[in-house]
Amino acid sequence: MASKPASRRPSERRPSGIGGSLPSSRRASIDPSRLVRMDRVAHVGGSDDFNVVFIGAGNIMFGSDEGPWNHSFRFEHKLGPRLKVVALIDPAIERAQAVLQKKCDSFVVSAYQNTRIYKSLDDYAAAVANSNERPHAIAIGSPPMFRGSTKVGRDVELQILKHFPGVPLFIEKPVATGTEEEIQDAYTVAKAIKESNAICSVGYMLRYLKAVQMMKQIIEENNLRVMSTVARYACAYEAIAKPDWWDKSKSCGPIVEQGTHFCDLSRYFGGEVDISSVTAHSLEWDEEAGHLSKIPIDESKIAPENRIPRVTAATWKYESGAVGSLTHVAALQGTNYSCELEVFADGYSLKLVNPYVQPILYVRRPGDDYEETHRFPDDDPFFSEVSNWIDVIEDIEEDPEAAKILSNFDDAVKTYEFTWAIRRASEKSIKKKE
Repeated sequence: MASKPASRRPSERRPSGIGGSLPSSRRASIDPSRLVRMDRVAHVGGSDDFNVVFIGAGNIMFGSDEGPWNHSFRFEHKLGPRLKVVALIDPAIERAQAVLQKKCDSFVVSAYQNTRIYKSLDDYAAAVANSNERPHAIAIGSPPMFRGSTKVGRDVELQILKHFPGVPLFIEKPVATGTEEEIQDAYTVAKAIKESNAICSVGYMLRYLKAVQMMKQIIEENNLRVMSTVARYACAYEAIAKPDWWDKSKSCGPIVEQGTHFCDLSRYFGGEVDISSVTAHSLEWDEEAGHLSKIPIDESKIAPENRIPRVTAATWKYESGAVGSLTHVAALQGTNYSCELEVFADGYSLKLVNPYVQPILYVRRPGDDYEETHRFPDDDPFFSEVSNWIDVIEDIEEDPEAAKILSNFDDAVKTYEFTWAIRRASEKSIKKKE
């Protein structure tokens, strides 16, 4: 028989409503000194098993050569021998078997030796319906087209709430990649999660960068009002070999699927966006300047109307009156991206460079024309987001410095709506041109 969830101390009982927002007594940021590398963190204490369900057996959950993502690796380091992956859910059974066998052949075998594979959440729920098994947490790394919706087959969050009410959720970003008309469905899912009081975190990992939290710290300590955010995201398109990424009908385009991280960071610093103010222009695949010489897939197999833009440039107003901008470019070859986010306030410039690999923060302060340089080698926001989520599950305190979740589902839907607004504005500009 599977072990029951570990008992929780009185201080760990979840306050009402925390599924959607943090209590006002707690800071909305993290002291950057508390974000430490996973090789310097002790495993979560205790002897009880921590039962986890993984939904998705792909790159996000188990890693690949294309990027640093690998949630299972972070779970293993955070929970140590307590980790027990009780189920791996993926319709691609052979892929699930392959990644599971690789784990069982390694030193983390104790976490996976009793893992069962299921084709669907319904199959798993039916298998445990008459048992005492209830997972401590569920991590969702399936493609975004299968989540964030109220439509049957794409409503994994609602199905989890039905079968396992209150179980904590970790959900990858973007929360969905449905049509623009389905954005309200995502808000419906957000409302259901909030009302369930389930502890939910969405994988906007750049919020957990030490550099980002240092920027937040400077803004908070100096009582600054952000005046402008300027974001630039240039991807190495030659290394993007997933055909779906190049097809707007499947991935929703590079702003919704990829630029979402910088749209989210822009909101994190600038506040809520006045959606009606969003304007954008794009460089399309069939324009003279839009030719790319090293596309790794056969773009001719994608309908012309579904081919992605090469450049999208957007501007908007925040509700505070501040101004934001984003330029997303599919132009670089090789493997390294070039990304920057600059935040301006009275007397201050905070510039984040290269956040995905070796983040650098340049700070200019009042009274000084020169920039301070802060480097953050070996920072791992993927670990920090998982670590904070698990700490909130295990130990909720009314301490302003306690572990915290920086992106819940409702907040992530706002970023999703924002990215769609940019895509819509850029496509309207094409029609005007014609």
